[in-house]
Amino acid sequence: MWVLLVILAVPLIEIGLFVVVGGAIGLWLTLAWVVVTAGLGVILLKGMAMIGVSSLSRDMAEFSDARSPMAHRILVLLAAVCLILPGFFTDTIGLLLLIQPIRRVAIWLVAKRLKVATVVRTKGAVIDGEWRDASAPSTSDTNSGQPKR
Repeated sequence: MWVLLVILAVPLIEIGLFVVVGGAIGLWLTLAWVVVTAGLGVILLKGMAMIGVSSLSRDMAEFSDARSPMAHRILVLLAAVCLILPGFFTDTIGLLLLIQPIRRVAIWLVAKRLKVATVVRTKGAVIDGEWRDASAPSTSDTNSGQPKR
């Protein structure tokens, strides 16, 4: 339900901010802002693609938390997408996500709400079957081969 509200609220906020800020700074500065921030977003996306996996090991050494470098990269990608989208609200979110202390707080808030699940993998195939305790007295009928009920 809240996702639907966000999907509806963001365009309304953007339209309202375009009217208010565009009225204050004028049409040409509003259009210039949209083009400049979209260009910055494209540059960020291109830069993240160029950096790639090669610097991920260096980033792992910088941060104490192992999931932090990947989370920072994801938030920078989200910032780039927000900057590419036209609007003052998404541009503000994108610019804020470029500030590392704000990204750390965002990662901490999300990590606080997530539960960590571990998956145990076994070697070989998993075989579905039934089992019984061999040390317990047998409950099977020796004549029929079927367990007693």
